[in-house]
Amino acid sequence: MSETMNERPVRRPHPGSMSEPYLELDLQRELDELQREAAWASGRNARTLVKFDDLRVVLTALKAGARMPAHKTQGRISIEGISGRIRIRAEGRTFDLRPGGLLALDHGVSHEVEAIEDGAFLLTIAWPRPPAA
Repeated sequence: MSETMNERPVRRPHPGSMSEPYLELDLQRELDELQREAAWASGRNARTLVKFDDLRVVLTALKAGARMPAHKTQGRISIEGISGRIRIRAEGRTFDLRPGGLLALDHGVSHEVEAIEDGAFLLTIAWPRPPAA
C-alpha cells in the first residue's frame, strides 16, 4: 500500500525479509502503524507480515462499517480476531469474530467480511504447493 504525503505517493519503508527461518513480530505495533498510515482514512489497511511460497500471514485493520466483498482463495485460510468485532459470511452462515476468536475456511469457500466495530484480524493463507516435478 502507498500513502500520500504532500500529494506525493510515498511507499512504506521496505521491511526486512518476510521469509526468514524465524520471524518475531509485535502485532500491536504493526496495527498501530497501519492505523497511522494515510490508507487508514479509506476505512481499510493491510500489511503482509509473513510471505513464503506456500504461506502468507496478513494483518488487516477495518473501520466500523468497512466491507470486503465476497471473494475466495485457492488456499485454506484462518482468520483470527485481534481487536473489535468482525462479521464473516460464508457458506450461508454468519460468524461473529471477536478478539481471540478463530475461524478456518477450506480452499475455494466464498466469504465476505464486515467490520461491526473498528477492528483487526490476522489472516493466514496456506497456499497449495505445486506438484513436484
